[in-house]
Amino acid sequence: MLLTSKGLQALGTRQTGARVPARTCAPSVRRSARRSLLVPVQSTSFADSPVTSKPPINRHAYRDPSPWPTPQDTPIQIVDTPPEYVDLIVAGGGPSGIAVAQRVAAAGFSVVVIEQDPYAIWPNNYGVWVDEFQAMGLEDCLQVVWPKAKVWLHSGPDGERFLKRPFGRVDRPALKKKLLSQCAKAGVKFISTNVDGVSHANGCSTVRCKDGRTVTGSLVLDATGHARKLVKFDRKFDPGYQGAYGIICEVESHPFEIDTMLFMDWRDDHTEPFPVMRRENQALPTFLYAMPFSKTKIFVEETSLVARPAVGFKELKERLDARLKHMGIKVKKIEEEEYCLIPMGGVLPVHPQRVLGIGGTAGMVHPSTGFMMSRMLGAAPTVSDAIIDQLSRPADRATNSAVARKPRNEAEAEAMAAAIWRATWPVERIRQRAFNNFGMDMLLSLNLAQIRDFFNAFFSLSDFHWHGFLSTRLSFTELIGFGLSLFVSANNDARVNLLQQGVPGLFKMLYDVAPTVGEYYKDDPTVKQQKSAADVAAAAAKRAPVQSTQAKVPVSVGK
Repeated sequence: MLLTSKGLQALGTRQTGARVPARTCAPSVRRSARRSLLVPVQSTSFADSPVTSKPPINRHAYRDPSPWPTPQDTPIQIVDTPPEYVDLIVAGGGPSGIAVAQRVAAAGFSVVVIEQDPYAIWPNNYGVWVDEFQAMGLEDCLQVVWPKAKVWLHSGPDGERFLKRPFGRVDRPALKKKLLSQCAKAGVKFISTNVDGVSHANGCSTVRCKDGRTVTGSLVLDATGHARKLVKFDRKFDPGYQGAYGIICEVESHPFEIDTMLFMDWRDDHTEPFPVMRRENQALPTFLYAMPFSKTKIFVEETSLVARPAVGFKELKERLDARLKHMGIKVKKIEEEEYCLIPMGGVLPVHPQRVLGIGGTAGMVHPSTGFMMSRMLGAAPTVSDAIIDQLSRPADRATNSAVARKPRNEAEAEAMAAAIWRATWPVERIRQRAFNNFGMDMLLSLNLAQIRDFFNAFFSLSDFHWHGFLSTRLSFTELIGFGLSLFVSANNDARVNLLQQGVPGLFKMLYDVAPTVGEYYKDDPTVKQQKSAADVAAAAAKRAPVQSTQAKVPVSVGK
């Protein structure tokens, strides 16, 4: 069976077995344990974007979706009375929020997740490149795998492109059950309500809930997705929007190849009978995204890659209906209907700030593609381990190392949060996002003919470049190489357009990148300070075994 279970290797805990607090370990031991959780990977610019070393998949695999978890088969701790004080408060019960919650709790810390309905379904369909989920040990959370994908640029003889990169549909119930089970095992507590606000005083944070309850703790993580309930912004949030309308349906038949996922179909033959639709689609194009499950069951979605303002759902639905009729697809039954609107790009929340962030809240959606699932799940261990490191660090040498660090004042709490934000958005990620925002601004300006030229060049690039771009694996320097390669691969018309549309955006990107050249984060440790801290940790680790051995030497007290 292709979809073998590997467990949450990259999302898992720092130790196995009994819940021994990770804070009792020497720093070097914790770092070694963290590294052992990762599957073997190839070289990549980012630790939270691992690349699998597993052999490629060469066949189609399908299974029925798992049932959604219930209190009966996946019991978790739902409490009415919040604990008096906790180490971490997580607002939101989506994938990234509970991934962080279970990892931090498994390290021995007290964690509360605030979510109105912890068993609610996750409504959106998620597609991922299989190598991304392989690298995180999540193959068992894929419901369907296609060994290859395809792009249609136009209806001409050279309009078809095959992508030799396996694609998968996430089994959302299986992923949720896995994460909730990990939370239950680690001792995460849930409170069934929604957050309303947060306040900070004397080194503590208090989250107010809609029903009047409050939860107080050392750290707060906003994982409320695009709602962004708790994080603060100091500039106007003006993203582009990816809009999509899709259905899972039973059909009489369809023309799709079962072993091939249709990643993009930019053909517009279906608009010929509708002059207004054709004109609007040429100016603001949408594409078909299709997942064939069987000969009579498919998921089809009409998608606007990025627009500002968003393309309306009514228009998307009309375009999908016209496309399906043109393809001769007769829908017998709609099993699931999806309305998807994803904010892309825009400014990041203030960072650092007292409230932490992950996922959509923290701007982790790919600004040029809308991909999010692998990026935020890949970031969960990084954010979790930064939280664990801060909670594990004694406030002073007199502090009991077996007790979680509790900030004594606002300055200390702000320093803890700042360290976690540095791990969440390191400088190289900031630069990468600026480039991807530049890409989004380019895409916003393209009509149908131009976008076909763009993707003709894009999918002509090396696997290293287009895989890396879609999976946010390329460093800023590598992205510059990607951009130059794209320009060389483009035809003359596309090059002219890239120059005309790209130059203004290039200045904006350089403006966004400029702050990272200097000291981006206040009080960032210098290289010398980092080396000094590493030397101290290494010396402490070397002394630890000696002290342990000496403690076991029996002392003679006479006969």
